Amino acid sequence: MRLLVVLLSLVAASVLAGCGGSDKATTTPRQTLTAAKRNLDRTSGVRIGLSTPHLPAGVNGLLSAQGVGTHAPAFAGTIKVAAGGITADASVVAVDGKVHAKLPFSLRFVTIDPADYGAPDPARLMSPRGGLSSLLTSAEHVEQGKPVRQGKVVLRSYTGTVPGRAVAAVLPSASAKAHFDATFTVTDRQRLAKAVLTGPFYPKAGDVTYTVTFDDYGIHKKVTAP
Repeated sequence: MRLLVVLLSLVAASVLAGCGGSDKATTTPRQTLTAAKRNLDRTSGVRIGLSTPHLPAGVNGLLSAQGVGTHAPAFAGTIKVAAGGITADASVVAVDGKVHAKLPFSLRFVTIDPADYGAPDPARLMSPRGGLSSLLTSAEHVEQGKPVRQGKVVLRSYTGTVPGRAVAAVLPSASAKAHFDATFTVTDRQRLAKAVLTGPFYPKAGDVTYTVTFDDYGIHKKVTAP
């Protein structure tokens, strides 16, 4: 009887450890963000979603982008920009240093300069140097929030600030002299799931908040010019 009680106690302890152990961080915030950058830099491709609820009045800029980014570097998807008081959607293919877009009311792709629309070259979003992953290791004064369990996945948030020079490398219109508030959400596999940045993304305008999501790590997609 005593042996049975001991065995049951060991099983119960094991189950409890398995349920709660993964909620405890085993790395520092800096180590976690560095690992998340490494995983984003190493993946073959990932589905990126970037959006802002609104832009300040009179600002020409990027409202949203959806698509697959690879380390070719390349990007294939759609973007929405605000320009001249109107919004426009465009299919975009960025590869080999050129950005091709099928603009509204156009039947074919044309080569564009995304800076004319207040947008970055979307292929550069995946660059290990100056791309989205660089924001992780540029973050300062990082603090870890409470973990949140979503099914079998544990998500951890990390808040801090990112120097404007790092943000401007991703979105050139951002103020290089400012600091941007940032929140990074990282999975228990040390993959960046979401980044939220707030600050002066456009000159002579109020703060803007951009949310960037990362899904389907490991996508294999060959992007070719249209």
